[in-house]
Amino acid sequence: MLQTLKTYTRDKLVSYLLSLATSSSDDTLIKMTHLMELIPKKDYYKARIRWVRDLIKMRHPSIEFPRRILRELHPNQRDKWITNLAVNHLLSGTNKRKEWADQNGFYPPSTVVISVTMRCNLSCYGCYAGDYNKALELSLDEIDGVLTQMKEMGIYFAVISGGEPFFMQGIFDLFKKHNDMAFLVFTHGGLIDERLVQQLIEVGNVMPAFSLEGYQQETDERRGAGHFNKVLNAMRLLRENGLSFCGSFTHSSKNTDIITDPAYIDFLLEQGVFALWLFSYVPVGREPNPDLMPSPEQRDRLRRATIEFRATRPMLFIDFWNDGPIISGCIAGGRKYIHVNANGDIEPCVFCHFAVDNIRRASLKEALGSPLFRKIREKQGEHDNLLRPCMLIDHPDYGREFFQSEGAYPTHEGADAIFTSLADRMDDYARSYGEIADRAWDDEFKEHPVRQRNSGKQ
Repeated sequence: MLQTLKTYTRDKLVSYLLSLATSSSDDTLIKMTHLMELIPKKDYYKARIRWVRDLIKMRHPSIEFPRRILRELHPNQRDKWITNLAVNHLLSGTNKRKEWADQNGFYPPSTVVISVTMRCNLSCYGCYAGDYNKALELSLDEIDGVLTQMKEMGIYFAVISGGEPFFMQGIFDLFKKHNDMAFLVFTHGGLIDERLVQQLIEVGNVMPAFSLEGYQQETDERRGAGHFNKVLNAMRLLRENGLSFCGSFTHSSKNTDIITDPAYIDFLLEQGVFALWLFSYVPVGREPNPDLMPSPEQRDRLRRATIEFRATRPMLFIDFWNDGPIISGCIAGGRKYIHVNANGDIEPCVFCHFAVDNIRRASLKEALGSPLFRKIREKQGEHDNLLRPCMLIDHPDYGREFFQSEGAYPTHEGADAIFTSLADRMDDYARSYGEIADRAWDDEFKEHPVRQRNSGKQ
């Protein structure tokens, strides 16, 4: 059978994949991994697929996550995410990105975050985007141009942010036009109603990520009275219509006990959450306050809790700062992603509010190849401890160096605070967390490939 499958065209393999997707049995999942293994050319991705197949055979708890996708999703969304994310982006997309890298001398990122508009009806304290001008908004043609450039590089996964993206008129027209892409949309959830749910069903290639700070008290304190219930209602509407969605959680000094509590994760699972994005508060944006940062001890507590959750809960967890050992460090500057803000500035990261290029005068390719982004990627490779990946809070001296690079400019008023008036606090935080992270790196990651590689150089 496998020998026969090797003669299939890509489209025929995808068609066979989708025909299997109506079942979530172990046999079906194993067959799907064999099909997927035939698509990518790089041995690394083939090995990762075989690793997933072994987890299925072991009946590891984490396999309940893809099983939920096959069992619970509306057929249109299920088929679009298998085709657009799994095949177009993760499998055949890797082949296209490798070809692009061979032609251009550096590998393209895995995604681009696009803040399409700064319009928002909330005023959350500590909002990383809170100091951008609320009137800023990209045109549909500008967004379309960015998405087209992404696909030319082999990038078929886009993250849409803001502001509140669903305030933007015509955004669903872009989702329909680029129906071969997968979109993750970070939203506060307050605009989700039956009409918008029907639009999500129709396009199939959009997954919302709802922002929460904890339960009702914590969420309403930051986002406004009644907002928690609006989010729960939005989740209910999507769940009842078979649509997948994520949670998005800003970890601060105030809510560590909640996000590290298994009962809270179970609460999110009851609401239907498929994946949880974990972000640590960083003092950028609206009234930056280092006291809101999770302490070094709280940050490490979340890291350890996430390891436990991944082994026991049928949910995907993405821990933006603590997953350095999984993704080999910082992902900014085009190594894995870049941010296009609502003014068109091409920033290294959504939390790094400086740029040297803008989409109105440079292509993504030119920005990725700029001296600034090349310098960031070069410095990323110098970090031995991947539990300390960030140029803002783990290596703030690097962040200041990049910000002061020739041609770099702040992308809003006050964007320099983390590099100037808060510099001493960032240095103190980096030292304190470094003591914890260095012990953990030595104790828990003795066999990490980066350690093996670095020891081989000596």
